[in-house]
Order: sequence, then C-alpha cells, then structure tokens
Amino acid sequence: MKKVLIFSGTTEGRKLAMALSGAKIEAVVCVATEYGKEVMPELCGITVRQGRMNTEEMCGLMESGAFLAVVDATHPFATEVSKNIKGSARESGLPYFRLKRETKGAAVPALDGGERELWFSDSHACAKALQEEIKNGGTGNVLLTTGSKELSVYCVDPELKKRLYVRVLPGMESLALCKKEELEGRQILALQGPFSEEMNLAFIHAYDIRYLVTKESGITGGFQEKAEAAAHAGITLCVIGNPEKEPGMTFLAVCRKLEELTGVSIPVKNRMDIVLAGAGMGEMGTRTVETQDAMEKADYLFGAKRLLAGLHAKKETLPYYLAEDIIPVLSDALDQAAGETVRAVILFSGDSGFYSGCEKLYQKLTAWKKERTEEISIRIQPGISSVSCFAAACGMNWQDAKILSIHGKGGRDVWEAEVAEAVRCHEKTILLVSGAKDIRQIGAVLKEAGLSDCTVKVGYQLSYPEQKIDTLTPEACEQVTEEGLYICAVQNASCADRYLAPEKADDMFIRGKVPMTKEEVREVAICKLHLTENSVVYDIGSGTGSIAVEAAARSAKLRVFAVEQKEEAVALIEQNRAKFHLKNITVVHGKAPDALKELPVPTHAFIGGSSGNLREIINVLREKNPHIRIVITAISLETVSEITALLKETEVTQSEVVALQVSRAKVVGNYHLMQAENPVYLCTMQM
Repeated sequence: MKKVLIFSGTTEGRKLAMALSGAKIEAVVCVATEYGKEVMPELCGITVRQGRMNTEEMCGLMESGAFLAVVDATHPFATEVSKNIKGSARESGLPYFRLKRETKGAAVPALDGGERELWFSDSHACAKALQEEIKNGGTGNVLLTTGSKELSVYCVDPELKKRLYVRVLPGMESLALCKKEELEGRQILALQGPFSEEMNLAFIHAYDIRYLVTKESGITGGFQEKAEAAAHAGITLCVIGNPEKEPGMTFLAVCRKLEELTGVSIPVKNRMDIVLAGAGMGEMGTRTVETQDAMEKADYLFGAKRLLAGLHAKKETLPYYLAEDIIPVLSDALDQAAGETVRAVILFSGDSGFYSGCEKLYQKLTAWKKERTEEISIRIQPGISSVSCFAAACGMNWQDAKILSIHGKGGRDVWEAEVAEAVRCHEKTILLVSGAKDIRQIGAVLKEAGLSDCTVKVGYQLSYPEQKIDTLTPEACEQVTEEGLYICAVQNASCADRYLAPEKADDMFIRGKVPMTKEEVREVAICKLHLTENSVVYDIGSGTGSIAVEAAARSAKLRVFAVEQKEEAVALIEQNRAKFHLKNITVVHGKAPDALKELPVPTHAFIGGSSGNLREIINVLREKNPHIRIVITAISLETVSEITALLKETEVTQSEVVALQVSRAKVVGNYHLMQAENPVYLCTMQM
C-alpha cells in the first residue's frame, strides 16, 4: 500500500501520525527543524524526514510514486509553505488535504480599562506600531512570543530591538537566528511550552514587559494563557491575526478522506467523560455517593494532594488542579485512547459552586473541547461545603449569615475593611480563611475596629479525626498558632444596620481650623456622585475628609483617595479615618493634578478645592478615565463662571448645575429663627 505524506511540525500533525500508526497505515512525516523531529514520538510505520524543502524538492518527493495523498498539517501562519505544498500536490496529481487548526476557540478576557488589545495583519504592521509607541513615549519592554522566523522584522529599529525579550524554541536553528540578529543573551528566552498564565505573568513582571506580542494561535498555541496574563498585568496585548483565509478540514474529516483512499478504518471515535466534583471536606464520609462512584470508575483523578491522599484511580492519580496542567494530560489520554472512553474526575474541596476554582476550569475545558474531534462530556457534581459542615458542627443555621472568603487574598490590608463592615452589620459572619495566620489577623482587625465584644467560633480540621470547634475572644484569636485547615464565624450580638445614605452630622468630625463641606451639601454631593459598591473615588481638596469618610462608609469594597496639600488638613483626615474605622481611605499628601498621576484609575471624583487648577485637574481625570463622573462644589461666582465655561468646552454626556441654599433654625429665646448658610453651587459632569 502506498504511504501518506504529512507535512507537520505541529500538534495536529503528530496526532494524525499517531492515528495512522494505530491503523497500520504507513506515512512519511516531514518536519522543517531538528526540534520538530525531536518532539515526534517513535511510531510504528511512521518515517520522519527532517529539513526544509523548496517547491522543486516537494514535487520530486511527491512524484516518486510512493504516496497516496498529501496532508498539510503545518502551522496556520506558515502560509507560504502551505501554498508550496498545495501547488506541488496539484502538479504531482496527488489529493491534497489541509488539516486546519481552530484558532477561534481561545477566549480573550474582557478588558478592565488598564490594558489594551491591538490586532495586526502581520509582523511588519505590529513592529511598525511598536516603533510608534516607543517614539510617543511608550515605556517598558516587549515580550515576543511569535518564534524566531520573523525575528528580523522587529530588529530593524535599534530602539525597539533594545527592548525585545524573545521567547523561542530551544533548538539550534532558533538560537542561530537570535545570534544573527545580535541579540544579547539576556534577551533570549529559549524554552519549550506550554506556558501557563502564571508563567507568562512571571515573565511579564521579571522583564518589565509592557507589550506582549503573540499570534492568534488558538488554545493549542497557548493564546488564551497569554491573553489572560496580559489582561491581569494591565499591559498591551499585540495580536497578529491568523492569515489563513481558505477553509481547511477538521481532524475527523481528514481521517475520513484517508479511510476512503486506503480502505482502512482509522479509529478516531475516542470518547472522554470528565466530572468536576466537589469532594467535601476531604475525608471519605463527606463525599456524595455520586462523586464516590465517579471516582471509582475514573482512569484519571486530579486534585490537591490532600484530596487525593490514599486514593487510587485505575490508571493515574495526579496532584493537578490548574487547566494548564490538566489539559495536556487529557489530550494525551485522548490521543492514545484507541476508541475507548476515558474517564477523568477532577476534585475540588467543599462544594464545586462555592468559592471554588471549578467554574474557571469548566470554561477552559469547554474551550478545549471545541478544538477536539472526539466526543467529550463535561459534568459538574456538587459536594458538601465547608460552611454547611461547620454550621452543623456548631449547631447553628447559616441562611442568615454574611459569608466572606479571605482565603488566598493576601495581607489583611486587602480584606480588613470588608470584614470589619460585615461584622459590624451582621449578627453572624462566616469567614473562609487560609490558616492560623488569618485567624490571628481577624482577632487583631476586630480589636482595632472596636469589635472586641464579639465572640469567634473557630473550626479546625473539619471532618478529620483532629476536628475541633473552639469559642474564642478576638484577643484569644491572636494567640492561635496550630497550623491546619480553619474556618470561623464571628458573632456580634450588638450588630447595627448599616446606613444606606450619608448620615454623619458636622459635629461628629474632628474639625480644627480646616474648612469642611457642610452636612446638607455633603449629603447631596454623595448622592450626585452615583457611587457603586466597587467605585474608585478621588476626594480632591479633601479638607477634613468629610466627603471621603461618607463615601467610604457606603461600602468597604469602595476605595477612596483623599487628596490634600495642607499638612494640617492631612492630619485631620487621618484622625477622622481612624475615628470611623475606615480602612478603605488612602490619604494622599500632595497638590492636584500632580498628586493624581500615580493613583489607580478613578470611576468618580469630588472636587471640593482646586487651588486654581480646576481645568488641569479635569483634564487629568479625563485622561485617566474618559467616562468618569465628577461632582464639583463652588461658592464664588468666579469658580461658577469657570465651570460653565468648561461645560461648553468639554464633551459630556450629562451635566447639571444646582444652587443649594440651606438655612438652619437658631433658637433665640422662645423663637426659632432661620439663619442662612452661604449658597453653594454643585456641578455634576458625566463624561
């Protein structure tokens, strides 16, 4: 029987060679580089031919009479090679099948505002754009993940070349091209993938990367992990779009065509059943019967080490819970399944839908499934959560509890404001924690927030033989040292409802001699800001910090930056922040607009004082967020005039100017006389 000629160097080509070998169909696999030959497994009936070929050499090989058909499984960006293969096959009279990679399956994260996503038709356009970025003051370095073939395009401009870090395959050909372009050793990252999101982030941080260049190479090419890393780091993702315009064939379609030509069945009806299961607390007794049954039938078990302790799948038990570790194993299992159903179970602690990594993994597995030709089912099975187990052990209900997770959220500065607010406003607050350190920090946070009267129920090693439930004071929590798995519930019998609107009277603030936005104006201004729970607010010209305090008190998730240039006022803001136990206020000592430039992107801004820089402040705010909402107070007609002029010059979607005239009753003998406050103008701008 004549052989099949495969032009490969890709995952798809290796996969086809394995399928043909399994069907006892002989094939010659052509790869361009030594590295391409190294990664090809030794397969019965498969011959690997290394080296680049021109059109004449391709025609000569095809016209030898040894081949039945040609399969083009080259990289989607190797368009010129594909063109030559197709033309040679046509000239030689051989059937030509293009095995095409799907590059649309990888999801790109939604942009949050800090990062950009730029698409280009080719490397030349991308390199030109990067040169322009640098000329216009763009900072940071460029991580090039597009291989070495078009490296020269990015090395033409000396300034761009200086900023390059190139990630290439660890083959002699790639290294030779890097040397040819005279790149320094520190700029060459010769590594073999796949690269996880975490690994990409590590490269970004280690080399001060501000631009990540990638091809639209699909999940197989690690596109999703690079896109997510760029989004999380807030850098620019430069994507070179897939240049392949002609339709290709799926893996299954190619196999069917080869079956017709050879008369031999190629077993590609592999199936996989994947279960993402909540494993309860870890001990066998906290798993559902459904999950236990799936585990007993599994060929592969994945999960954290403690969940796998003492377990044995029919084939393999692997301590993985991240997609980048699990998917390659599942891919290999499908490639070698030979028509069988492969069963895999991935375990998550507690319940699969409660503060679990299950959802993210489910999404990545679903995207991966779209690139496969096999029949793959993905199911989620729930489990017993740590909260339900803990509540039962404590003998309490939890339907009326506030539940928060501080597990893996870093230092207490990240979560203390939210925890203090929850405890202050709820009789029961259940906290998922990382370990003994979190219990100690919770005790300290409660004391500093004036919540020392609370009691803390602490659950240790739930479901395990050493399980215990302790009732502690905040002071006693600070003494916890025994390491293990923890959960706790803070009980506050004196909890008070949180005010939904501003409620602090003027005399509640520490004043000194610093001007303060009066109570009624403050309340209207806060309402006009239209704050949401996760807003980032600038209080510019903060004075005593009354606006900052009222805004921050609306939600612990809300972040407020009180910007003030006077030292006396800065001290008062700090005192008022401490008085009201508001950890979500950051005091910034400096003059706007310069003091704003290094702060996080704002969603809202209140301007109570501008020191004559109102126009400059608004310009900086618009640069940081073109859709910001701004509220400005004014008492002088000159400021009002400047504001109205700005409204005419500035593109806004909504604007409003309101004059507030407040009068307060003053008791004089037996009479109440109304005493007027100075009129205040309130301007609202929605950009």
